[in-house]
Amino acid sequence: MTPRQTQEIRNFIIFNIEEHPNDIAILTAENFSISRQAVLRHINKLIKDGSIIVKGNTRDRIYSLKPIIDSIFQLSLKGLEEDIVWREKISPLLSDVSDNIHKICYYGFTEMLNNAIDHSNGKKVIINIKRTLSEIKICVTDDGIGIFNKIQKELGLNDILHAILELSKGKLTTDPKRHSGEGIFFSSRIFDNFSIASGNLYFAHFSKANSTDGSDWLVEDKADIVEGTSINMGIRLDSTRTTKDVFDYYSGNDDYGFTKTHIPVFLAQHGKENLISRSQAKRLLTRFERFKEIILDFQDVESIGQAFADEIFRVFQNEYPNINLYPINANEQVLNMIKRAQSVI
Repeated sequence: MTPRQTQEIRNFIIFNIEEHPNDIAILTAENFSISRQAVLRHINKLIKDGSIIVKGNTRDRIYSLKPIIDSIFQLSLKGLEEDIVWREKISPLLSDVSDNIHKICYYGFTEMLNNAIDHSNGKKVIINIKRTLSEIKICVTDDGIGIFNKIQKELGLNDILHAILELSKGKLTTDPKRHSGEGIFFSSRIFDNFSIASGNLYFAHFSKANSTDGSDWLVEDKADIVEGTSINMGIRLDSTRTTKDVFDYYSGNDDYGFTKTHIPVFLAQHGKENLISRSQAKRLLTRFERFKEIILDFQDVESIGQAFADEIFRVFQNEYPNINLYPINANEQVLNMIKRAQSVI
């Protein structure tokens, strides 16, 4: 086996072990058409080098990457400046990463820390930077009012879940004179994984590797309450994504503004209810007029009603003919309802 082949196998192990802690040996063997015993020799070498941690006995081994950096510190939010924190505490830990990764971390960290400084009403922030051979993880946690709670109160929403829906659209801020409301939206797209935990709600966006596509998740857990707001961001070190790629994708073809958005429609649902009524559609349509292109992602939406579809794809579209709506990931029932609404004159 050549040194290049050896490195390819070990890189594969390193960049896949976090998602396959139990079956990384089998996965690697299948990918390179080599024996499991050969893979284990590579794994044992990485363990000996201190790159991999192993737990459990021979049959139930669980592998993980050993952190190269695991730095945590607490700061007072009073008088804090995000660019100085980045320059003095974070950037030195990432000085050897590629330029695109460095810029992604700079943008996301400074935007999220600034949100804590300007919006959280908290007193302190805890920052945690973890780095392994495959990934950088950044966590910013404040002890403030909680992001979903604040959005609900500031916008007068009758349900805290509607705060997450509004947040997912972008261009949302409770202080429009000083903020554009773009930081969270773009941070969630430039990182491979991005999550917000506050109160009993956990909202996450997972991006596909080196792509603008992704998926959204919402979990409500009344047994696990997060005081304040905790934001976690992760980016693989082999990612080729750039901040420019993401900014360009969400700007129109004719300008450099934030004119395009991607909205997970399932966030307009409450619990297991179906999307049937015009009032549900109107909640979803809030602030649509601020965009030129809107991708409506119907992933995890089993069905929609005639009134819901009509309000969006006929009434709204007739009122705003210059706004383009693009439904994606819709099943047959949803597509039929959309086509029916669009066909009404």
